[in-house]
Amino acid sequence: MQVSEIQAQLCAQGLDGWLLFDHHVRDPIAYRVLGLDSGGHVSRRWYYWIPASGEPIKLVHAIEDARLDSLPGSKLVYSSWQSHHQHLGTILAGKARVAMQFSPRCMIPVVSLVDAGTVDLVRSFGIEVVSSAALVQYFEARWSEAQREFHFEAGRRVDSILKEAFEQIRHDIDVERASSEYRIAQFIVRRFQESGMVTADGPIVAVNSNSGDPHYGPDPERSRPIRAGDFVLIDLWAKLDIPGAVYYDITWTGFCGERPSEHMQRVFEVVTGARDRALSAADAAMREGREIQGWEIDKVARDHIAAHGYGDAFVHRLGHSIGEEVHGNGANMDNLEMRDERPLIPDTCFSIEPGVYLPEFGVRSEIDCFVRADSAVATGTVQTEIVRI
Repeated sequence: MQVSEIQAQLCAQGLDGWLLFDHHVRDPIAYRVLGLDSGGHVSRRWYYWIPASGEPIKLVHAIEDARLDSLPGSKLVYSSWQSHHQHLGTILAGKARVAMQFSPRCMIPVVSLVDAGTVDLVRSFGIEVVSSAALVQYFEARWSEAQREFHFEAGRRVDSILKEAFEQIRHDIDVERASSEYRIAQFIVRRFQESGMVTADGPIVAVNSNSGDPHYGPDPERSRPIRAGDFVLIDLWAKLDIPGAVYYDITWTGFCGERPSEHMQRVFEVVTGARDRALSAADAAMREGREIQGWEIDKVARDHIAAHGYGDAFVHRLGHSIGEEVHGNGANMDNLEMRDERPLIPDTCFSIEPGVYLPEFGVRSEIDCFVRADSAVATGTVQTEIVRI
């Protein structure tokens, strides 16, 4: 943790300080930002106050008074609720705007981690509690140069495994007349392991109507066969099996035959058109030095899909932040499930994955977008036509 870097961001955002709080390890963000070990017994509340200038202050309970000893700053110790409130009031005296892991109306749920009662307590001292979402993005979502290289290497491996998966479907149909969703999903998992990659879950392999369910996942009991004439969606994500590695996450679609239907082709073109417009919007803003927020990029893609008559079939946000977890803590491209007003910042990455989900099939086309100071670029191979399997 670099106190000076945090303080620079607090000044830039017009905040008096950042109040980090936890009880029973409910806020993993606080532990990561502070570089704290989240293990052990954490049965009492602690606070760590980082002011915009000056020395940090720790507030800990008497029976766990060493909890924050690894961090810089002075220490206050409480045991009773009266001393707890008194010390917290002392820390916040004269302050006006304080950041916490809070999101008004829970608009950004991944950051809304402090309980309502604690927010009420802080407000009782005359404090305006401000969301720490922008701070969290700055200190959680930016990649190091090494992580950027990890991502691009993961992309090369995942792109290759995706190609192998489509080839395996072709082989199965040629030899055995059919493959299956679960068989191909297990093939992908095995190839991840053989390629030195890991994933928390997935992948998604979905055929025909199953591809119209955005979070369908095959298992042995409900797996469907894949045969000639079928439409197939594959969504796969993985990272290198090394510390600090970050995810690569993509979705492609294919057709088991020479020519998909006109309807499939039309929906594919609408979806990929929305994807490309969203990427162009992000890239143009960075090249022009103009702020663009996550919800605005979602709107670009959503408006395109709606203009072609499929607005009601695009049922999820455009994209999510990507980091050491596949769903990271940076800005999401979202004006549907939430309105994410965090701007894009350099050295972050997010998915762009518009989709149209119909009863008979669904199309999603997902790429990853890395934000540089002067551009925003797709990090892997971009699908331009339905794969002919």
